Amino acid sequence: MSIDPITLSVIQAGLQQVCDEMDLSFSRAAFSPVIAEANDRSDGIYAADDGSLIAQGAGGLPVFVGTMQYSTRTLIEMIAAGTAPAPKPDDVYIVNDPYLGGTHLMDVRFARPFYRNGEIFCWLSNTGHWPDTGGAVPGGFSASATAVEQEGLRLPPVRLFKEGVLDREIYSIICSNIRVADQRIGDVKAQAAALAVGEERLNALLDRYGDDVVREAIADLRVRAETQMRTLIDEIPDGTYSSTAWVDSDGVVNEPLAIKLQVEKTPGHLRFDFSESSPPCLGPMNSVLATTLSSVYLAMRHIFPEVPISAGAFVPLEVIRPEGTFLDARYPRPVSGCAAEVSQRIAEAVFAALVEALPRRVTAAPAGTSGNFALGGHDPEQGRDFVMYQLSGGGYGGNADHDGLSNGCSTIGISKAPPIEIMEQNFPVLYHRYALREGSGGAGRHRGGLGLDYEIELRRGDARASFVMDHGRFGPQGALGGADGAPNVVEVWRDGARYIPKHLSKEQDIPLKAGDRVRVKTPGGGGYGPVADRDPKLIDEDRRLGRE
Repeated sequence: MSIDPITLSVIQAGLQQVCDEMDLSFSRAAFSPVIAEANDRSDGIYAADDGSLIAQGAGGLPVFVGTMQYSTRTLIEMIAAGTAPAPKPDDVYIVNDPYLGGTHLMDVRFARPFYRNGEIFCWLSNTGHWPDTGGAVPGGFSASATAVEQEGLRLPPVRLFKEGVLDREIYSIICSNIRVADQRIGDVKAQAAALAVGEERLNALLDRYGDDVVREAIADLRVRAETQMRTLIDEIPDGTYSSTAWVDSDGVVNEPLAIKLQVEKTPGHLRFDFSESSPPCLGPMNSVLATTLSSVYLAMRHIFPEVPISAGAFVPLEVIRPEGTFLDARYPRPVSGCAAEVSQRIAEAVFAALVEALPRRVTAAPAGTSGNFALGGHDPEQGRDFVMYQLSGGGYGGNADHDGLSNGCSTIGISKAPPIEIMEQNFPVLYHRYALREGSGGAGRHRGGLGLDYEIELRRGDARASFVMDHGRFGPQGALGGADGAPNVVEVWRDGARYIPKHLSKEQDIPLKAGDRVRVKTPGGGGYGPVADRDPKLIDEDRRLGRE
């Protein structure tokens, strides 16, 4: 059988649409602002035999492009080995174990077997960022954790829904170990419902074209993605390219961690070697292998965005397992900073290594931090506890054609900061400031985009603030002679006195009371090219608008 190009394109778009509708359903039904407003989630379709990626929603976080593939693969392997329960129709598994192909504990994965004619045709899976999974601090971002148990509840693959019915015993165990548990049922049902939507839409696609035709299309799309990636890789001259990116600290030992990368290009193939990076660290900035791999994949997606999302696109990308480094975390290393922070340093290392070889495609470094700020406490007016999670944008790096985007989303996803009106409605906080951070972009022929400057006041009650951010010690790297962007700045004002965390952008359990404030200034992007080459008209415009 040979599928004509038009039918193949329609099926490809149909698979994408299934995932997009799952994404939309998940966000629309979820209770937590981090999912409902910030879209910190992703949905996808995965192969029945090995969990390889078939399609992923365009509105999902790119960092999950690899991790959901590996977590689904691990689930399939555990079922085959008898270490996870065998599936039945309408079962839904839950898992958040970082060492089983995940990220940090707050990224909770659901997986549902999709049956056709009594057999598993594929798996539907999604990930949502839960605002809390227990642990030492509200929100899970424990900046000084030294073991994963301090970060929250770790779940192996278990069937939370058995033949479509919620297992109340498992759910009660989960709720007994997390904060504001009464609000989780909304996210749980939204996450499960998104998979049910995916099943309905995928059945419709298969009914229209037939199972065999769709199977062949999936195989063909995988081969085409691999071929396209190899063709684009050959834009890079053969040779070895190197770079270094820095993590401020691990949150426990106040010394920087190095991500040292060597990229070897041979015809149609890239080999990524991180073996000279820093050893495993005490604090939560270790990265599990799945996140390290996914970070490389998403970086290449930034460079070659025209390649369709498919497991085939990963085949030409060989990542040597970085054993003995903090980029290959093993149990019980803490990992809360891996998905949102270390992943972006890995991507930054890829950009820095390849920018000279691909100056028209690769940018200077973006802000490269998700700005993880968690605030947990008690609201006396509402008579209930709360956990607030704030993520924030920053400047993108300048590029060959223009200045970087200001207040863009993080490198690893398209999550947006929730509207301040929603945050003020849901939590006892008041935003005094939410503005672009003038002067934060690195200078260059094309300057970096501007970061964000926001300030929050706790209006009532008591709370604890925790931060797991990065780029507080080193600003985002400029490229090809451009200057670095401004680093992250975190200030806490208590009783009118200014406090700067020892680790600059990482600390936990900072006590706050009504009237205390937190101010965060996120990084600007790195500049691209020498500033001497900048158009004088653009320099005048920057001065006139106060961007310098």
